[in-house]
Amino acid sequence: MDLHYGEAGTGLPLVLLHGFPLDHTLWFPQLESLAGVARVIAPDLRGFGRSPEASATTAMEVHAQDVKQLLDRIGITRAVVGGLSMGGYVALAFAEMYPEMLQGLILCNTRAVADGEAARRRREITALKALDGGVPELSRNMVGQLISIHSAKAQPGLDRLVEAMLIRQSASAWAASSRGMAIRPDRTPLLAKLQVPALVITGSRDTLILPAESEAMAAKLPHAELVVIPDVGHLSNLEAPSAFNAAVRKFLHCVVRTGVQ
Repeated sequence: MDLHYGEAGTGLPLVLLHGFPLDHTLWFPQLESLAGVARVIAPDLRGFGRSPEASATTAMEVHAQDVKQLLDRIGITRAVVGGLSMGGYVALAFAEMYPEMLQGLILCNTRAVADGEAARRRREITALKALDGGVPELSRNMVGQLISIHSAKAQPGLDRLVEAMLIRQSASAWAASSRGMAIRPDRTPLLAKLQVPALVITGSRDTLILPAESEAMAAKLPHAELVVIPDVGHLSNLEAPSAFNAAVRKFLHCVVRTGVQ
């Protein structure tokens, strides 16, 4: 699977994995701002953006394999891997499958636990609705869950930008990754085994994955820092790019300084 990707900068490789159901353009504020401190690589995950279409179900492990193949293709042997929401699920799968390639980990607005039964049912409803022509309605309904009211008021047009990103994704990608998220395992036991530097970022107004979940996850990582950005929701990197980028920039300097091999 040859993933399409955006890239900017040189130096320490930083791989950024987008959430569901978005694409690599979510990371435009980071591609622009962090290019001075890292080689930023932001792929379109399988089925999303300009990457090839997905199958009926795309497990997080499959997404992780695709990312590994991309890094092999462009000659990167070790990287800091970060992911937001579903991208965080993929980052954790990558960390478990390819620990030798992990130089640092950034988990944004995400969780390590598996879905419960009710969440799995909701994901299947989403998959079926998307395949039945419901992507426009799903997109309109999802925007208010992804960004906080404060962000929507402070940044006119942000809601329309996010909705446009959602609505342009294919129904098959919506369905395949929704089903893939439903079957992901609980990776909480993995956290204590990760000896690389880690950064956990969340928004104080994230209602999809509450800040308390991020706090609990950070507490289980041996070398983690937690950053809670005030007044932002689920898309912390897009809602507060300056605060987000400052946290990541500080973290990357720490990774370089500690020289984790």
